[in-house]
Amino acid sequence: MNKRRHYSLTLRLALIFALLAFALLATLGVALYRELERELIMRDDAALIYRIDQLRNLLNDSNTLDLIKTKPELFQNMLSNRESVLSIAAPGQKPLLTVNPGNIDLPSVPPVPKHHELTFADVHHFPSINGVPFATVAASIDSGDLGSLQVTTGRLMTERTAVLASYRLSVYILASIAAIILAVVGYLLVHRGLLPLRRLARHAQGIGVGNLAERLDSHGAPKELLPMIDSFNTMLERLAKGFVQLGQVSTDMAHELRTPINNLLGETQVALQQHRSIESYQQLLASNVEELERLARMLDNMLFLARTDPASALRQRQELSAADEVERIAEYFEGLAGDVDISIQAEGEGVIWAEPMLLRRALANLCANAIKYGAPGTELQIRAVPSAEGIHLRVGNRGETIAAEHLPRLFERFYRVDESRERSAQSNGLGLSIVATIMQLHNGRYSVSSEAGVTCFELFFPKRED
Repeated sequence: MNKRRHYSLTLRLALIFALLAFALLATLGVALYRELERELIMRDDAALIYRIDQLRNLLNDSNTLDLIKTKPELFQNMLSNRESVLSIAAPGQKPLLTVNPGNIDLPSVPPVPKHHELTFADVHHFPSINGVPFATVAASIDSGDLGSLQVTTGRLMTERTAVLASYRLSVYILASIAAIILAVVGYLLVHRGLLPLRRLARHAQGIGVGNLAERLDSHGAPKELLPMIDSFNTMLERLAKGFVQLGQVSTDMAHELRTPINNLLGETQVALQQHRSIESYQQLLASNVEELERLARMLDNMLFLARTDPASALRQRQELSAADEVERIAEYFEGLAGDVDISIQAEGEGVIWAEPMLLRRALANLCANAIKYGAPGTELQIRAVPSAEGIHLRVGNRGETIAAEHLPRLFERFYRVDESRERSAQSNGLGLSIVATIMQLHNGRYSVSSEAGVTCFELFFPKRED
């Protein structure tokens, strides 16, 4: 299986900085290049227009016409370079004067009328003459004796092309240099800026099972890392609670399972030491079955306490009818209560915001406990009382009054008021502990009171938050 490559965040950001710098500088350079190109074109066009205006003035003088015939080199000197072209001719006749030191193929363009004032729009541009941009303008003039003449002048933009090419190269070079510099500086800055993250990573690496109580220090950390630090510390807190819960379950299991296992082992070893009657073996097996049932219930309850996931329980909460729930639990325990001559009265109203299975298990544990310790001929009351903050569920029975010193510890694991019931197959000391866990998962409250032979367990489920 191919390993997925991991790229450096620092390198990525440095390259992004470099690309952005190159793009921005190149864009700025192109904009300036376009502006420079426009200005150079206007300058060259203005020079051509000025040249035509000069020739118009000169050729209106008859002496100048003589000069065309006798000294044409004067006009050639006016152009002063091999890139310029000048042609003076009568329409349909051989040119009176042609100055074309570069042997440029002069394109045909329509002349501007005699009395028309030349503008930039009258200049014609050709993208390539001999591989170089070319600009030309033609105008008709009145020369007196020679009549109407057409003057055409043009110029190859070799110099302008070279200037623009040099400018483009400078833009790309400067943009590249700036991008490289920014990439290096960005790499160093990002590398330094990620120092807090590397410190947090080293700190997190040092946290293990033995020091789950330790938390990441947010002092001096950048604001952007604070949510991550808080989330990581919250996760550590959940892990610490989970390990404590798991350790407690392991300790409880080792402690509580020892007694029934020793009982099973001792009774079985004694029975094997001598021959016994069938009735004796049946009694032994019945006793062992009772212990095994108690072990099974204990393991089931312990696994419930260890596996319960708070996040899952909160996600699965529903709005449940209090009247339906108390009626359901009353019907379920009606037969068991009738066997010990206890009647059940259930009433309630309102809505319970809870996970259905956990709610029913909590009520079932309270009802089973009330029936187990209730006095025969009494009544078990199950009530649901709504309030502004949520709803109160009360399960009360009549029986022996529980001493005040025992009340705070009733919801602890394996705590029993009557130690003589420790080996009862129906009691494993985890029922009320499960109720406490369920209420903690719902962010609720639980309490118990016992006065004058009346014991009442109360559960409070907060209402749904909008």
